Amino acid sequence: MTVARRASWQHPYVNIFKHVRVEDWRRSAKEGDVSTYTDKTLKCSVFRIRGPVPANSHILVPKTINQSLGLSGRYFYLLFRPTPGKYFVVHLDVAAEEGQVVRISFSNMFKEFKSTATWLQFPFLCFVGAAPTSVRWTCLMLDLQYTLSVYLSRCFSHMKSIKLCANMAVKNMFTSDLLLDPAKLMGLASSHGTGAMPRDMSFPVPRGVSWHDLYDYIRFPSEGTKLPFDSIQKGSPSGKTVLRENESFFSFQNLCIFFFGSPFQKLLPDPILRLNRIIGFGGATTKYALWTKSGDAVVYPCHAIIVSMKISSKQQRFFIGHTDKVSALAFDGNTTLLASAQTGSHGVVRVWNYKRGNCLAIFRIHAHSLSSLSFSYSGSILCGVGKDSHNKTMVVVWNTLNVTKCGEVTILAKAHTDVDIHTMKVASFDDTRMVSCGRDNIRLWRIRNGTLRSCPVNLGEYHSLDFTDVAFEEGNAPTQHLEDQMLFASSRSGHIFEVDYSRVLIRNVRRLLPAQQQHAERREKWTFNTGPGIAINSISVCSSFCATGSEDGFLRLWPLDFSAIFLEAEHEGPVSLVSVSSDNLQVLAATSTGNLGFLDVSSRGYNTLMRSHIDTVLGFSVDGIRRHLTTASSDGTVRIWNMDSMHQLYDFVSEDSPCSVAFHPSEQVFSCGSSSGIIRVFDISSAKLLAEHKYHRGEVVGLAFSPDGEFMYSADSQGSLALYNSSEEDHNMIRVVCPERAPDALTVSSDSRCLAFVGPSEYIVTIADARSLDELLHVDVSILDIESPRLDSALKVCFSPSSTEHLLVATSANKVLWVSTKTGRLLREVSKVHKHQCSSLAVSEDNRFLLTAGHNAVKVWDYNMQCVSLYQMFIGHSQPICQVSFTPDQMGVVSVGDAIFLWDFLAHSINSLTDIEPDAGVRGVQLSNGMPRQKAPLPSSPPPQLDASTTYQVNQVLLYACSPVLLFSLIQAAVAPQPGEEGIKLKAVIGYNGNGRGNMVWSPDQGLFAYTCGCVLVVEHLQTGCQRHLQGHSEEISCLAITNDAQVLFMTIASAAGGSKGSRSLICIWDIHSGTCRNTISYHRGMVQSLAFSRDDRFFLSVGDFSDPEVALWSSKTFQMLSSVSVSGPIHDAAFSPSAASQIACVGSQGIYFCLIHNRGLEEDLKVQRVKAPADVGDVELTAVCYHSDSFLFTATNRGHVCVWDVNTQRCFMTWEADEGEIGVLLCRGNRLLTGSNTRWLRLWGVEALQGIGTTVVLEQEVMLDGTTVSAAFDNTMDMGIVGTTAGTLWYINWSDNSSIRLVSGHKTKVNDVVFSSDENHFATCSEDGSVRVWSAPSNELVVQFQVLNQACGCVCWSPSSSKDSACVAAGYGDGTLRIFRLASSEMEMKLHPHHVAVTAIQYSASGHVILSGGKNGLVAVSSPVNGATIRVIRDHKGAQITTIQCVNEKCKNFGLDGAEMWLAASADRRVSVWAVNWLNDKCDLLDWLTFPAPAYNGVLPPPCLAAFCPADTGLVVYTGYGVEKELSFYSLSKKQIVKKIALPHWATCFDLCAKSQLIAVGSKERGLKLIKSSSGRFQDFLQHSDSLQTCHFSPSGALVFTVAYNEILLWEVRGL
Repeated sequence: MTVARRASWQHPYVNIFKHVRVEDWRRSAKEGDVSTYTDKTLKCSVFRIRGPVPANSHILVPKTINQSLGLSGRYFYLLFRPTPGKYFVVHLDVAAEEGQVVRISFSNMFKEFKSTATWLQFPFLCFVGAAPTSVRWTCLMLDLQYTLSVYLSRCFSHMKSIKLCANMAVKNMFTSDLLLDPAKLMGLASSHGTGAMPRDMSFPVPRGVSWHDLYDYIRFPSEGTKLPFDSIQKGSPSGKTVLRENESFFSFQNLCIFFFGSPFQKLLPDPILRLNRIIGFGGATTKYALWTKSGDAVVYPCHAIIVSMKISSKQQRFFIGHTDKVSALAFDGNTTLLASAQTGSHGVVRVWNYKRGNCLAIFRIHAHSLSSLSFSYSGSILCGVGKDSHNKTMVVVWNTLNVTKCGEVTILAKAHTDVDIHTMKVASFDDTRMVSCGRDNIRLWRIRNGTLRSCPVNLGEYHSLDFTDVAFEEGNAPTQHLEDQMLFASSRSGHIFEVDYSRVLIRNVRRLLPAQQQHAERREKWTFNTGPGIAINSISVCSSFCATGSEDGFLRLWPLDFSAIFLEAEHEGPVSLVSVSSDNLQVLAATSTGNLGFLDVSSRGYNTLMRSHIDTVLGFSVDGIRRHLTTASSDGTVRIWNMDSMHQLYDFVSEDSPCSVAFHPSEQVFSCGSSSGIIRVFDISSAKLLAEHKYHRGEVVGLAFSPDGEFMYSADSQGSLALYNSSEEDHNMIRVVCPERAPDALTVSSDSRCLAFVGPSEYIVTIADARSLDELLHVDVSILDIESPRLDSALKVCFSPSSTEHLLVATSANKVLWVSTKTGRLLREVSKVHKHQCSSLAVSEDNRFLLTAGHNAVKVWDYNMQCVSLYQMFIGHSQPICQVSFTPDQMGVVSVGDAIFLWDFLAHSINSLTDIEPDAGVRGVQLSNGMPRQKAPLPSSPPPQLDASTTYQVNQVLLYACSPVLLFSLIQAAVAPQPGEEGIKLKAVIGYNGNGRGNMVWSPDQGLFAYTCGCVLVVEHLQTGCQRHLQGHSEEISCLAITNDAQVLFMTIASAAGGSKGSRSLICIWDIHSGTCRNTISYHRGMVQSLAFSRDDRFFLSVGDFSDPEVALWSSKTFQMLSSVSVSGPIHDAAFSPSAASQIACVGSQGIYFCLIHNRGLEEDLKVQRVKAPADVGDVELTAVCYHSDSFLFTATNRGHVCVWDVNTQRCFMTWEADEGEIGVLLCRGNRLLTGSNTRWLRLWGVEALQGIGTTVVLEQEVMLDGTTVSAAFDNTMDMGIVGTTAGTLWYINWSDNSSIRLVSGHKTKVNDVVFSSDENHFATCSEDGSVRVWSAPSNELVVQFQVLNQACGCVCWSPSSSKDSACVAAGYGDGTLRIFRLASSEMEMKLHPHHVAVTAIQYSASGHVILSGGKNGLVAVSSPVNGATIRVIRDHKGAQITTIQCVNEKCKNFGLDGAEMWLAASADRRVSVWAVNWLNDKCDLLDWLTFPAPAYNGVLPPPCLAAFCPADTGLVVYTGYGVEKELSFYSLSKKQIVKKIALPHWATCFDLCAKSQLIAVGSKERGLKLIKSSSGRFQDFLQHSDSLQTCHFSPSGALVFTVAYNEILLWEVRGL
């Protein structure tokens, strides 16, 4: 199976545990102590892996090493919690496209990063050593593609296997190609472009609490730090998810490219930029440049990039991976291995395969900086020298023998020394020997028995010299004997030492002296005598001569006896490096001023390879005609380069620092502005200064020519703006204006009519007449975002070349604004353009692309912003980028900062300009590609128009090209109906909330039980099934409590739910007799964990959850707080004593709390005594508590123990293991104890109390339920009761006859569809868990359930027949199959497979002759329910998911077609097709095709596109979906136009039309159901759901309506408006 095919079913994510059904252990394996328990924080079952040796206890997925998961998702997400005080290990086996399997491991056991070709080990540094007690649940994201690409230069293919080793708790893990934010709930859009975490993978967060306050989010690579990320650490200290220019990572020809975009759209081509050339050399050092063995190329550093350049063609190849400046390079003898080191605190060494360009190994050096690297000739030894954290010299020797085979690099020896080492080299004749030199020393080193030892050369009287370099004679001769080896060393004093290596003796000492001037015009030959010497920085020795590079700028070649110089070359700066090629014919030389070249010994010619600025490049300008580039730098120079050859053509040096440059658009003239305010204009051809202006008083911050070349503009930091006549040679000044603030960021429109700049204040952008500087318009950018707490200021401005009505403004709030140059109105904006502020922006001439620069990244955007996240990002600069722009021919991009980067722009314009006069004069009108023309070309297309949706105006007028449209506006706050006037009334709640705890109570005497479903409290009579619905909460109810008074007149129920919009939790006190809320309490900041009434109902207790572990005591009469106490850890359960109302027990993570209520007059006080869990049960949490009597109580643990406590002595005197998992429910009645756990076992124990001695327990009965027990209520004898499970089921348990009956049954997972049968006697539901359930009406009891394993059921429909024997249910599944179930036989009748992707919509035809089904890929299949054959496939919607299919009986003659039925299909691309059909005659004709326009959507998933026939008039089609406005549109098939619109306050997520009363039900993501009268526009809002609505359906008669939010199903009775 290919990766492309795998990706189709793996999008948007793959739930790995669900994929392999880990709980069955058929496709996965476990070893050692692996168990499950219910985590109180996550409120769900999780796996726990324990063991003293991590490798001995683990979960392995898949089961054997011969199998493969084949997961191609780029990002791996692990939801886990390390066990406090323990270590854990995780192994991921991933496959590269080359077939190589690489293991990626991370653990808190690892102390340092290690790398081989098949294994990457990352230390988990979120905590040092064993996990602390405060460790939290964590979402860890690993970018697998990034990891393989950067560390091993391999392309990620798929994940093969996963091994989770002790000690940890694991909720789940999944893979995805989407960058997801765990703090965002499904359905919430992200301004960063990140997706929302799937609901089944999310951590629960109480309302009003920040996700980051409860959990940790760790990303690798982490945000906010420099690469390489050789450890897994927490990111932003604020805990917020910060995008680390955190876009997806790709590798293209060794260039690091970050790409971020919509998961559904892509900026093409990909990549859109390709790094072609870099002008620059050095950065951290100019000491390193290497010859290849063949002598045809040199390798050198340029800041963070390593460049290999062919000396003949100047073609460059790049080695990318370092994130700080490269400080050292080294080749082995055959130049097959290249080693490089980077400086800074994140210093690493990389070993590369030079020929292939891939990184073989990467490892930390544990040094603050590395200044020297040297390979042995064989490449088996690598030696490095640096400074440790104490600034002490450290020498490390690595074994690189196996680096090419498995990427393994190990440390052979390490030494710390006080000796200064300037350079160190491995001897070519012996891998175990090295030599070093530095201040006051030359030392010989040797490795023996794993120890690095050294001995100094006796320098005698020269002991105080500063030595700079060492070299062996015959430097590349490994066969030479040790006795014949001669060592040369150079010094800053000009001395050259010859050392006998074998005897460690100085043979000769010579000195380089400056020439004695005999004549003014002549210089004597160099000699070695006493006197002041010339510092020698580098020395290289071959068999024929010795080369030296000295501080005076000379490269000199000497015979080995140093009798005289036979060749020399003078440079512009000190020579920092010399290196003789292996054939002895060329000598490479580098200078500290950034120049690199070589001397050809045979021809005596010198060739310059590279010149560079030695400081930041501040700005540039391009001459498009001659392809010249001029740059200004902080090094005080202005240089002009040939963009093709990279040769420096001119170098202008000024006493004042240049800060801005601009080329004339047609002439060979450029201007330069300096820090002193002087403007100079140069003619390049004649090297003549044309003009010099000194009008400015401050630094020139803006300089530009008009595109027609007639004018020049300059601005300074003191507030003056000048206009010059550039048509004259002396560039006379025409006008000077002085705004209040310095103008900045000058830009001129392409038609040379307008000038824009920032001023007169930083908040104002001024647009002026370019010929007179008269102000035309002021735009205040600070008022464009009224919700921002800070004033926004403008930084850079840029005109759009093709549309001069667009001015782009980069602001301090990290935005880019599109502003109308005519009106000043904001047309569009993009937020969070870069991690840091945007430093430069430019627009392509065809208005298709936008370039921005921020910090060290370049981004290319879709100019029209069809999708805000549609861009590609490119890195390579190691410092902030100062300027970026397209070249005039639009074929390239230039970016400058630390160096000059020349990129190929691969998105060439399709439309080529014509009418170019090849012989036109230079003074002709200028084309964008730099060639002159005499007349303007005709435009091939009009300039692009902005999408209406991307404009931000307060008042918008929408015009429609149709007859007058009736428009109802419903855009206002939700309107709750008055009591008695509701258009619909809640009739039934189907389901039980298995996410709560203690959220079911029962009164055996009255036969009433109450439970929760979402935010509704359901009170149901056990015998009749009659429901009452108590509605007062707006959030999901977490727990309940009932008073002990059995009389219904006095029965009270308390319910607790989280507060809305960050408010405190709400506790409602309900009078069951009247069904009214008689009191409310709001105290706890988080969710409420537990509620309880005292036995005499005098007191009421509420317990906060882990975020607010506080116990509050209330009066049950007045519900005024009596006392409260806070504890240190989470409390899981609480209980009152059955006879002593003053005694309370609470249990939690810290043990048991014995609470006593003290009465002090009118006040009550709580006294608390904490006791830890007994030691013999280990490190556990107490999870449940109940009293046996006043003297004894029981507690349960998360490991299945039950502890018996003496209340008086507060001592545990007995424990037993009642279960294998976590016990969450304890209930005691007399001498019978009930335990319920996450192993699904419900057990009944016989308990006989022996006063003062102990307790005897016997297991009497047990039953396995369908999920973890979360609530239980039994009668006084424990014979019968009701139990709630996480599966959403309430069970009636009768121990006496050993029976269990489902009382309430609901879906555990998301309900995708619900629909009534035509006779309304049944309804069917389908869910993500693969189940189709058929319920009877009106009893709402489950009749039958059809279960398909491992497949989600996405849609369901009924056959048109109402006969009980022939009624069928058809369902569509995620594997593309359809299944038809017959209700009479309760069996599957037929399985069809018309799709290869998930089925998203299904419907029987009106006559029932065929089944229409739509797939995720947009295909609609017509299938026969008789033989299962696919009759036809309709491909008109191909490429967009089918969202709706509906069929109706309608004669089509009125529309000019033959047919007895009509059907429609809607797809996600906002298209609706309407068809006229006669299935018996095999006719299916397209009746109409509707397309609804919409702007680009900036979120993750747009609202669904929905359509339906109007029941009252099937000639009307009602549509809603993402568009220009939130609305319902009524389209007439006969008039071919929209005849009515109803505006909506929110995007609709579902809607349906009632067959009577002209009612429309509309659901939204905001959890509201809006009931609308389509004829009058009257509406009502109902907010009974606790989640986003995804489905609503009227019954065929229109008397009932279903609404569904996740797994909450509400049935309403329709009354009408």
